Amino acid sequence: MTNFREILRLSAQGISQRSIALSISHSRNTVARVLQAATKNGVKWPIPEAISDAELEGILFPSVELERDRRIPNFDHIHKELAKSGVTLMLLWHEYCETCRLNQVLPFQYNHFCRLYKAYAHQTKATMRIQHKPAEKLEVDWAGQPAYLTNNLNGSLIKVPVFVAVLPYSGYAYVEALPNMKMQSWIQAHVNCYEYMGGVTKILVPDNLKTGVDRVSHKESVINKTYNEMANHYGTVVIPARVRRPKDKASAEGTVGIITTWILAAIRNRQFFSLRELNNAIREKLIEFNAKPFQVKDGCRESVFLEEEQKHLLPLPNEAYEVASWATATVAYNYHVMVDKRYYSVPFEYIHHKVDIRISTRMIEIFYRANRIAFHRRLDNSAGRYQTNLEHMPKDHQEYYRWDATRFMEWAKSIGADTEKVIKSILASYRVEQQAYRTCMALLSIEKKHGSDKLENACQRALAYTPHPSFRIIKTILIANEQRAAEEQGNESAQSSEYAINREAGYYGRIGNEQQ
Repeated sequence: MTNFREILRLSAQGISQRSIALSISHSRNTVARVLQAATKNGVKWPIPEAISDAELEGILFPSVELERDRRIPNFDHIHKELAKSGVTLMLLWHEYCETCRLNQVLPFQYNHFCRLYKAYAHQTKATMRIQHKPAEKLEVDWAGQPAYLTNNLNGSLIKVPVFVAVLPYSGYAYVEALPNMKMQSWIQAHVNCYEYMGGVTKILVPDNLKTGVDRVSHKESVINKTYNEMANHYGTVVIPARVRRPKDKASAEGTVGIITTWILAAIRNRQFFSLRELNNAIREKLIEFNAKPFQVKDGCRESVFLEEEQKHLLPLPNEAYEVASWATATVAYNYHVMVDKRYYSVPFEYIHHKVDIRISTRMIEIFYRANRIAFHRRLDNSAGRYQTNLEHMPKDHQEYYRWDATRFMEWAKSIGADTEKVIKSILASYRVEQQAYRTCMALLSIEKKHGSDKLENACQRALAYTPHPSFRIIKTILIANEQRAAEEQGNESAQSSEYAINREAGYYGRIGNEQQ
């Protein structure tokens, strides 16, 4: 109990507040508070003996007396209401003030209201609902201790990472072993976790690991693009734990240690040859872990989750998120971008522009400044290397693209059988048929300049040299035939001039003189 009289007596003697505090074993704050109250309320030493210590306290701190006439909040009700989503102490204080007004009693101020509730929570150890709301957060992390698979060839052990997710409100957990710590495994673990829990929390709290966060500092965190896309798909938001603040995800940190003992240590002597076997064993232990009764209070993690938390989870989307990765590329002059040695077309207007590429197991999507400009079904090994959309091509290229092998073969057949054989050979010489179209077009277009007969003869001669003649060979034969024809024509002209009768100008002049 505070010795108000002694504080006032010693202060009147000019003793410092520090010395008063040391003398009567009170804190300096208490001494300062009493002296400030005495100055404010005009209380001076000496104090009449007729005034008791309780009366002196009422004179120094009249608000304490007023509190005795104020309505004490129902903290049991407040504690239960705080468990509901969106309910805050400020809202409950306003409701409490409205109740006091209707009953014509004075309410406590908000700060004192919060102090009283904090004291109640401390006495009853009801701290969980102060920090967490049902279905508000999901804390995720990698377990510090890995699980192990056994190599069925040589018996060696293979480390595999373990993903852990915890709902802080109920403590309900999800655990899964994964092949690696890459982005695809990290995202797939979240998808499986949401399916297991049957819903999504409003906030996702990971650690500042490279898989989920590209860059982190005390001022801001840059979330990985794929991770952020997954969060948007499920309607949640990623808020990483602060740097060097493990308490921001204390539930996950604590559950990691418990799970290491309860699950991973329990299966340490068993051999598993596949992830499926390992995860089946982990799932059995996980069910036991969530159904394990609490030591202090009634129920278990599963019962709290099913009764109080699951109904507050956000619903799952119609389709699960498909794991995808992102890449950046510059559109080539042939208006294609390369993904895994396959080429996908982009509108030709974006030639030489940098684009973002979203790569999933089924689709290739191409974005320019966050706008999707093209999408294709992803090519597999059995398909060709090029996938081109006709609308992405310039108009002159579209006309050329409408040609196919059938049209080239029909055109060649109209010229002759040997030309048809050459075109067929050219089409078969390329791994991708479309790559041969330019050569076929160039070869058949020679007909316009040289005629179909000369082209057919050149193809016949080329086939006599090789079963797979090229455009260059045929063109060389045509040029050689032209040169040979020109030389023969020149020789014929020379022969005719050798046997002709040539007369000089004087001959015709002599004939004229004789006639005269």
